[in-house]
Amino acid sequence: MPIKPKPLLTVLNGGKADILPVWLMRQAGRYLPEYRELRARKGGFLDLVYDADAAAEVTLQPIRRFGFDGAILFSDILIVPHALGQDLRFEVAEGPRLSPPLIDASLKALEAVPQRLEAVYRTVEKVARALAPETAFLGFAGSPWTVATYMVAGQGSREQAEARRMAYRDPPAFAAIIDALSAMTVDYLSGQVNAGVEAVQLFDSWSGSLSPDQFEKWVIAPTARIVADFKSRHPEIPVIGFPKGAGGKLPAYARETGVDAIGLDETVDPRWAAAMLPPGLPVQGNLDPLALIAGGETLEKAIDTIISAFEGRPHIFNLGHGILQDTPIEHVEQLVKRVRR
Repeated sequence: MPIKPKPLLTVLNGGKADILPVWLMRQAGRYLPEYRELRARKGGFLDLVYDADAAAEVTLQPIRRFGFDGAILFSDILIVPHALGQDLRFEVAEGPRLSPPLIDASLKALEAVPQRLEAVYRTVEKVARALAPETAFLGFAGSPWTVATYMVAGQGSREQAEARRMAYRDPPAFAAIIDALSAMTVDYLSGQVNAGVEAVQLFDSWSGSLSPDQFEKWVIAPTARIVADFKSRHPEIPVIGFPKGAGGKLPAYARETGVDAIGLDETVDPRWAAAMLPPGLPVQGNLDPLALIAGGETLEKAIDTIISAFEGRPHIFNLGHGILQDTPIEHVEQLVKRVRR
């Protein structure tokens, strides 16, 4: 009997599946009681990420519970700077810390440790062996601009001021960081594919903080280089670009980066996106995570609006950003049922 194509991969390749595929960003995480129980046993977040057995289990938890069409690798975007030689730790209630911050240190002072990526590849291998034939497996990495903001400041920030100042003040030094990230990202994504992922997503969570010319320079251009280099190794693997906050710059991103599909955040009007993005380009999104928390009729109307707007093009249903920690399990069940109706 021939193997049926995976709905999510069918859509990413520009086709129409028998069902509307659905997965959720951060679907493996803190809203799930089984995740919280495992995290409590394993301790720190980074210990969990680098434990291949535990990270594989976390990746599979939402697939068992909800039957999503895609499993997304459980990891973190800051694994790449860790592999480039920065020290990485996660402070309780404060988030990630990278040292030395590159606002005070030279990139040349870092000594790359690419073997730090090996545990992630082992996770991929374990998940790939465990997934059902109909479930697609997505890998990911952070896009260079977003990851660079953490490397420069040593931590996250809402306005990314340190990185933006450095990009204006010393473009060659900032470009060196972007180039190093781009090269390591291609290797990292390629390693994930070799271990078993079937599509990848580039997360550019802070792309919305840049002016148009800086967006062109630090988001579009590096993404285009990554996609081209990655595709030279893996021409058959779809790439989803997710430039959160890009707004009116989305059409340029879609045209110029070479991504196979584009993820939309919740601030994007789906009807506008359907009209403005290149015809036939697959889209992913873009339910407001707070509408998912609200549930009920509010959730159902929001789902219907998105599905209706993208009826004429390949569409993967997803959130406009990651699922939030206080999301009720029954609302996720409601979402899946409504999308599958």
